[in-house]
Amino acid sequence: VQLQASGGGLVQVGDSLRLSCVASGRFFGVYAISWFRQVTGKERDFVAGIGRSRTVTEYDNSVKGRFTISRDNAKNTVYLQMNSLKPDDTAVYYCAARQGHNPRRSRDDYAAWGQGTLVTVSS
Repeated sequence: VQLQASGGGLVQVGDSLRLSCVASGRFFGVYAISWFRQVTGKERDFVAGIGRSRTVTEYDNSVKGRFTISRDNAKNTVYLQMNSLKPDDTAVYYCAARQGHNPRRSRDDYAAWGQGTLVTVSS
């Protein structure tokens, strides 16, 4: 599977953005998809993930209650709705896919990665 992330941009504190991750290739439904983010000089950290059944979602504590992950298997797309954005949310956001029912928090569990989309939250 190949992934294409989009939707990043420059926003103000408190604003919202929706990121999209579109997958090409077959059998999108067998993949759990997650979003990670990375600040220059730091590790790539787990943000949110969704299982292939859509009923299982996981969030890092830093985004819980503000971000929502969802997927539309008919469109081969996973979304990350980000509300109440903070300066600490500034990062490059990557989507990643793993074959399996549920998302995992370790980036080592993911074989396919999108190219990243930059989110900048200005105060």
